[in-house]
Amino acid sequence: MERNLTTGNIGKTITYFALPYLLSYFLQTLYGMADLFIIGQFDGVDGITAVSNGGQVMHMLTVIIVGLTMGTTVTIGKSVGAGKLNEASASIGNTVTFFMGMSIVVMAVLVFLVNPIVTLIGIPAEAVAGTRQYLFVCFLGIPFITAYNVISAIFRGLGDSKSPMYFIAIACVANIVLDYVFIGGLGMGPIGAALGTTLAQTISVIISLIAIRRKETGIHLTKKELRVKGDVLGQILKIGIPVAVQDGCIQVAFIVISVIANHRGLNDAAAVGVVEKLIGMIFIVPSSMLATVSALSAQNIGAGRHDRARKLLRYAILITSSYGIVMTILIELFSKQTVGIFTTDAAVILLGGQYISSYIIDCIFAGIHFCFTGYFCAYGKSYIGFIHNILSILLLRIPGSYLASKMYPHNLFPMGFAAPAGSLLSIVICVGAYLWLQRSMRPQNETI
Repeated sequence: MERNLTTGNIGKTITYFALPYLLSYFLQTLYGMADLFIIGQFDGVDGITAVSNGGQVMHMLTVIIVGLTMGTTVTIGKSVGAGKLNEASASIGNTVTFFMGMSIVVMAVLVFLVNPIVTLIGIPAEAVAGTRQYLFVCFLGIPFITAYNVISAIFRGLGDSKSPMYFIAIACVANIVLDYVFIGGLGMGPIGAALGTTLAQTISVIISLIAIRRKETGIHLTKKELRVKGDVLGQILKIGIPVAVQDGCIQVAFIVISVIANHRGLNDAAAVGVVEKLIGMIFIVPSSMLATVSALSAQNIGAGRHDRARKLLRYAILITSSYGIVMTILIELFSKQTVGIFTTDAAVILLGGQYISSYIIDCIFAGIHFCFTGYFCAYGKSYIGFIHNILSILLLRIPGSYLASKMYPHNLFPMGFAAPAGSLLSIVICVGAYLWLQRSMRPQNETI
């Protein structure tokens, strides 16, 4: 049954919804990090570089899918908040039909483009074969990655953030076991990591489909709901496309930075790859809060509780900024030891420690604009997140990283500062957009 999130203590509501989502995101990040950790135990720097670069590409595809399904979460949340379950059913049916068809097309295209992609991102010669194998196998699993994220988006729109956590927990455990079998036991290297990831995701989707059939959600799908309708799908994509483009551009920026590191040499490439995985793990709180603010605010906006949506935003910003300060202090104290979890190579540890020491400051600032982005998405104004992220990427993140790499060719520390600089610009834009939104809604707010 869907859960009403428009009443009760705000702090408890955020905790109830965010904690399972946080654990889901942690497990999903751990799911990706397991490949890198295990390949680092049984393979060399070339294997680490192959998996880290291939993982970046797959992460980009995943966040684009997650961004698109944000439209599903928001539209379902608003319908549930307004008590219109028939509209929620239509959103779910259109989502299933559209995304499954899209995933098959994307899979076919990307399998065909494996070699050009590997060439484009400038993989060091020693890691080219491993990266190619990793991406080919992972691309075959795109329909299952899509299915998991669609199912998760539907449950979160209904106010259920626990079920997706259980699904990804199954995938995470399966991935770790399979990685040890394929990489450690059979010595398959990067292709073994890809096989473990793809098969684990398949297992998770099968179990989630079985669970859906047994779960009482209050939503019933027929052929009518599965038939694509322009107005319903248009509403979903109006929210989802800007988020997907925004998240995709962020990941493109990460890949561009990886390309910059790739051209510096194998050790720099491996160091940046390890740190990007660590950042993904550390940023689980800010990232989960974006989706939490979006889903909770959508239900409250659907119910006309605009005041409560604003309070949710303030609580979320307080949580993420406090978390960012704590994590920054810890990483500054143990930067090299943290990187050393994934590799014993002294050069990679030194370079990775330099990079993460400056990058980690972004954890304080990124959480703030993540929360704002979730709030804007709930109002159907996801284009605001797209604007501030694009400006941040084009004006500061990419040019800052490039200039730092050229000016300091033997030190990764200056490159990391491009991230917090970009987030500061995003915060300024978000605050301005928030004030504009509040002024435009003032007559409506005064009647509540």
